[in-house]
Amino acid sequence: MAKQTRTNKRKKAQATKAQAAPPAPVMTRRNMLGWAKGGAVGAVVLAGAGYGGMRWFQAHAATHDLSRIGKGKPTVVQVHDPQCQLCTQLQRATKQAMKQFGECDLLYLVADLNQTEGQAFAARHNVSRVTLVLMDAEGQATQVLRGVRSRAELETILAVHFEVHGDGVRRS
Repeated sequence: MAKQTRTNKRKKAQATKAQAAPPAPVMTRRNMLGWAKGGAVGAVVLAGAGYGGMRWFQAHAATHDLSRIGKGKPTVVQVHDPQCQLCTQLQRATKQAMKQFGECDLLYLVADLNQTEGQAFAARHNVSRVTLVLMDAEGQATQVLRGVRSRAELETILAVHFEVHGDGVRRS
């Protein structure tokens, strides 16, 4: 009986060891091809995300570059606070209204109130958030629009601004 108990204990110990340490997976050709496929897909996804992020950053930087004012194109500058809901509404409506123009015709820039350059622009023109400043090709303010406007209203205002301060030829 003592011998049988020792044998049972040995079998239990071996079973516990087998459960605790599973055998190392064998690297087969099929497993290696699966890893290679997953790595290739991951590399493509990562490259696409990097490219998209780079394009977003370039566009963001271009719309926040206030040094582009007065370089021969009429400009619409939005004084914008990113945490402001009304500012975001105005930005959305302005971008939709700007679709009738190309970048060659009318510039859209953002004076971000969280940046020193944006704060200086707002102080220089004595404006606050939720405001559009329409500027001629030389960088002089011609009109200040305060508050949220509808897309249709902005389309009309911007068309008139372009006709007066642009070259008058619409390129859609």
